[in-house]
Amino acid sequence: FLQVFLVEKAGRRSLFLAGLMGMLISAVAMTVGLALLSQFAWMSYVSMVAIFLFVIFFEVGPGPIPWFIVAELFSQGPRPAAIAVAGFCNWACNFIVGMCFQYIADLCGPYVFVIFAALLLVFFLFAYLKVPETKGKSFEEIAAVFRRKKFLAKAMTELEDLQGSEKA
Repeated sequence: FLQVFLVEKAGRRSLFLAGLMGMLISAVAMTVGLALLSQFAWMSYVSMVAIFLFVIFFEVGPGPIPWFIVAELFSQGPRPAAIAVAGFCNWACNFIVGMCFQYIADLCGPYVFVIFAALLLVFFLFAYLKVPETKGKSFEEIAAVFRRKKFLAKAMTELEDLQGSEKA
């Protein structure tokens, strides 16, 4: 319920990044809590708090925000297909995690959440570098951001090529 107000106030990208970073920190805290549980009984509380925070941060960012962003990144024509692909990927990944988690936990023991932390770090870096803010922007403005990034990348490559040929 709170997400409806937060998404318009804080912006999609910032909430998504905050959610990913919060989940990353929570996954690390869960790993520490589980790894030290045999030495310190109170680490069970650390693990419980980390689990609750993980779920809260998921509901702040990576849970609802992708549905907003996918709808805002694509124009009317390809939007239904993009939402269908995004939904399929979402549910397929949920299914894979749900079916495989117990086996991975048995294999990795208390370090099972290191895998999640590593993936969350990759997702955070990707979102930070590639995902634009869509709050209050039209599709054309968002598309212009992507074109500008592509143009800048191409211009930088051409500039590097020119500099390399001048040295030769």
